[in-house]
Amino acid sequence: MKVGVVIFPGSNCDHDMIYIWQEILKQEVVSLWHKDTDLKDCQLIILPGGFSYGDYLRSGAIARFSPIMENVINFANKGGYLFGVCNGFQVLTESKLLEGALLANNNQKFICKNQLISVQTNNTIFTKDATIHKPINVPIAHGEGRFYADENTIESLKKNDQILFRYCNEKGEATKESNPNGSIENIAGICNKNRNVFGMMPHPERSSDKELYSTDGIILFQSLINNIK
Repeated sequence: MKVGVVIFPGSNCDHDMIYIWQEILKQEVVSLWHKDTDLKDCQLIILPGGFSYGDYLRSGAIARFSPIMENVINFANKGGYLFGVCNGFQVLTESKLLEGALLANNNQKFICKNQLISVQTNNTIFTKDATIHKPINVPIAHGEGRFYADENTIESLKKNDQILFRYCNEKGEATKESNPNGSIENIAGICNKNRNVFGMMPHPERSSDKELYSTDGIILFQSLINNIK
């Protein structure tokens, strides 16, 4: 599979993502600079974590207008597979490719730690091969990760089975105590209605290498490889 990783000024998880896909998963990977317009026939486009454009205005608000994003948005609207992690998730909401918004953490602090999340659905190629409600340990690192949407949007996300992950405890329960940032209903990741755009705040690329003492996150990437035709 050919994977494209978009690099914005301020991206700092791009090489982590490239390493996992290229060295661990043995896939073809190309770097896509934010001023590029050619997506190089990639089957999957990834928006990595970091602080695109220094997170000025709002996280992801300026990156959304990078030259490459017009073609990324068109790619997604035509059914192409698109995945955003942390800052990439923020870019996806700013681009209106995913619903809701990512607001400042409720404690007003940057949070960086290991965090348990549970898969909520197998009805996407991204989560198809994972075990529903089984806790997986995937690090978080964000200051604006609190997922928010109005009541109607939340109900729509639930009705359409668009909630991918929830922050949870060791039993897989989405409790108040297991919610690190105040996200509504412990939501840690969602997809769009067409199930080809995926966003999550936790960093699976940081838990996909045995050298990091965790490979919990690699099942999500393997699921993409196994199910993208």
